[in-house]
Amino acid sequence: MKAFTTDNIRNLAVIGHGDAGKTQLVSSLLYAAGSTPRWGKVDEGTTVTDYDEDSIERKISLNNNFTHLEYKDTKINLIDTPGYAAFVSHARPALRISDCALVVVDGVHGIEVQTEKTWNYANEFLLPRFMVINKMDKEHADFGHALETAASSFARSIVPFTLPIGSEANFKGVVDVVHQKAYEFDAAGKAKEIPIPESGRDVFERTRERLIEIVAESDDALMEKYFEDGTLPEEDIYPNLAKAIAKSRLCPVYAVSANTLVGLQILLDHIVEFAPNPATHEAEYGFADNDMTGDRISRKYSNDEPFSAFVFRTIADPFAGRINVMKIVSGTVTSDATVQNTTRDTAERLGALHVISGKTLDKVDKASTGDIIAVVKLKDTQTGDTLADKAKPIVYPRVEYPEAAIAFAIEPKSRADEDKISSALHKILEEDPSLHFDRDPQTKEFILSGSGQLHIETVVKKLEQRYHVEVTLHPPKVPYKETITQQVEVQGRHKKQSGGRGQFGDCKCIFEPLERGAGFEWVDKIFGGSVPQNFRPAIEKGIIEAAQGGAVAGYPLVDFKVTLIDGSYHAVDSDEHSFRAAGRKAFRNAIEKARPTLLEPIMDVEVFTPQEVSGDIMGDLNSRRGRVSGMEMRGKQQVIKAKVPLAEMLDYQSKLNSVTQARGSYHMQFSHYDPLPGNLAQKVIDEAVASGRVRAHEDDE
Repeated sequence: MKAFTTDNIRNLAVIGHGDAGKTQLVSSLLYAAGSTPRWGKVDEGTTVTDYDEDSIERKISLNNNFTHLEYKDTKINLIDTPGYAAFVSHARPALRISDCALVVVDGVHGIEVQTEKTWNYANEFLLPRFMVINKMDKEHADFGHALETAASSFARSIVPFTLPIGSEANFKGVVDVVHQKAYEFDAAGKAKEIPIPESGRDVFERTRERLIEIVAESDDALMEKYFEDGTLPEEDIYPNLAKAIAKSRLCPVYAVSANTLVGLQILLDHIVEFAPNPATHEAEYGFADNDMTGDRISRKYSNDEPFSAFVFRTIADPFAGRINVMKIVSGTVTSDATVQNTTRDTAERLGALHVISGKTLDKVDKASTGDIIAVVKLKDTQTGDTLADKAKPIVYPRVEYPEAAIAFAIEPKSRADEDKISSALHKILEEDPSLHFDRDPQTKEFILSGSGQLHIETVVKKLEQRYHVEVTLHPPKVPYKETITQQVEVQGRHKKQSGGRGQFGDCKCIFEPLERGAGFEWVDKIFGGSVPQNFRPAIEKGIIEAAQGGAVAGYPLVDFKVTLIDGSYHAVDSDEHSFRAAGRKAFRNAIEKARPTLLEPIMDVEVFTPQEVSGDIMGDLNSRRGRVSGMEMRGKQQVIKAKVPLAEMLDYQSKLNSVTQARGSYHMQFSHYDPLPGNLAQKVIDEAVASGRVRAHEDDE
């Protein structure tokens, strides 16, 4: 494929709600532009961007996928992003590197939940937008209704650039409001100019007047001319449309059907004419080193600037190996160039450069500012890294992903699976930074966290199909702890004599509770030589070891203080082992009298919800033993703050989705430990006994 200059490149992230038809639209645009001889269909599993087996089977996109087309000497890079709630966060890196978002709206349903969410992502990155109202050929499709839902949902000047001719099954053409022409489309999607229908001329006139008004509002001089003349001449309208779109003062809307190809040729024409090219951005900002401190530095989108690129996606291909996909922010790059990974401070030799279309890689010799390329088998580079000229380093900030909403304990089914799981999950995590995998140090479980149950299920399927690793999932254990509630004085005495040298250790200790979060405190108050100095640390070790096994349910005992006040020893039989055993016995004697209790982790929770359901959310949090501490408005969403036990939050995401119709989200972090109510504590203790977690203490004799 030939190299394209920056002004002839368009980078569009295709975003919107699941089932709005994003993948089919991308496939149909490729076909309409003549980039593919075969028209790929989602229902047949033949689209370019959904090539993964799981995506084809589920008929949904699971991650960002890439393709490109050449149209009127312009290269249009399209990033097909997921629209289902469990995967929608993948749209963030796509929007981060795109120059325009193509928002796809279902012509039957109008604006839906994930459309709002991805629109807000685009707001974060200050991205211009085009909007496509798709499925105009479907029964009950209503362009006017979809347009109204968009105008009421988004505070932006949303104006049709094309209007539909016909409706539902009779949707055969569009009126181009900008160029004041009308077109019908044949079965291959080719446009044929026709007269503008008289039946809809009043709508056309009003829409064009609105378009002229918005162009006038984008410039003070134009506004003055508009007020004087009541309109603008053609030479003032057309050149300023692209400027208004680039400044996000105008969002053009298009009536199309990806299933019949109607309207797609005009959409392609307008993408070339009006969508911003990469150089429209003033600059990209970063830092001189990976510490991300000090003054910001910038790179203009220009071939004359030093080379820099941002890696925003990694694909673990079973045949090609690791594929890093990046956008060239500045400068140019050629095959076999050596560049610096400024994020990790290592050199990388790029080898061959590729453009990517679905699962196909095509080699290119050179790439310019603004283009998207793929490189295979880099040593250290991962998603979020920056590559740059070593002499002119810059590090671009990584993309932040939403916090994981659901967690499962993951357990290999066999020893063979156990050996392979770490390597397999590492490769999956490279592809999907929104996943988290770690080991809980207390429960010793491996925890896999993601944005929803479907997200985790796709990982499990990928482990099995791609890496031949079988696992089981179950809810993670709550990391309870234990403590004592009463001060006691006890003795721990260990004596063993069975021929030969014996064992002897004896200590007297005071055990007392401490405030929450204080941990363990050891105080040596022995004066004199009742226990030699070199044996006293062994008593402390014995108590700490015993505390790890807990008192009532096998969870670590915390927040207590032990004061060593007395003891005795034997000149021959005493040693460290004996006094460690004495410490363990002192602990066991103490917990019989010190009224141990269970502690549960309490989380600081923030729930983001539409205001109309905030009462239901508070009621649900109260039912989960939560304590609501406050509310505030952030934008259009109500934020409810509460402290809620972790045990009550393990299934919260599904309930939140149900109450808010998937428009809500939440964030939580650990706050503190509180005593678990007696009835619930007994349940945890009974489960611990039944599972064998609580065992009889080993005999120290």
